[in-house]
Amino acid sequence: MGIVEVIEEFFLETVGKELCVFFCSAIPIIECRGAVPMGTALGLPWWQTALFSFVGNILPAPFILLFIRSVLKWFASSKIKFFRSLEEWLNRKVEKHKGKIEKYSYWGILLFVGIPLPGTGAWTGTLIASVLGLEFKKSLLATAGGVSLAILIMMTGSYVVKFIVGLF
Repeated sequence: MGIVEVIEEFFLETVGKELCVFFCSAIPIIECRGAVPMGTALGLPWWQTALFSFVGNILPAPFILLFIRSVLKWFASSKIKFFRSLEEWLNRKVEKHKGKIEKYSYWGILLFVGIPLPGTGAWTGTLIASVLGLEFKKSLLATAGGVSLAILIMMTGSYVVKFIVGLF
C-alpha cells in the first residue's frame, strides 16, 4: 500500500467523508475548489458536499477579517526573516489584486472569491478586504456570496465530469 492510500485510509476511517470535505475546504489555496470534487468523488450527496464545503471555506473568513492586519504588522516588525518574508509576500498578493477589488468594492470581493482560479478564494479575498479596510459585515457577506458562487461552479463542473466519466 502506497503513501497516498495510507493517508486516504487514515482520513476516511478517522474523520469520515464529510469532515474530509470540510477540512479540505478550509485549507488555503485548495478551498472549495478541491473540496467539491473530493465530495463528488467520495459519493457524498450534492447538498452535503455543498454544505461542508461552504462551512469549511467560510469558517476562516471572520478571523482573517478581524486579525490579519495585526498579524501582518507583527510579521513586518519581527526579527525572524521568515515572518518578514511572509508579510512581504502577502502584501505583494494584496497589491496584485487590490485594483480589481477597489474598482468593484464588495462586488469585486464576491467575484474574486467566486471565480475558481488559482490564487483567488475566501482566504485571499478576505485578506485583501481587511488590508483595504473594508467594512467587516459587508466583506463577510460578499465572501459568503463568492464561496457560494465558487461551489456552484465547481459542483456543476464536478457533476459534468462525473457524468461524462460514467458514460465510458
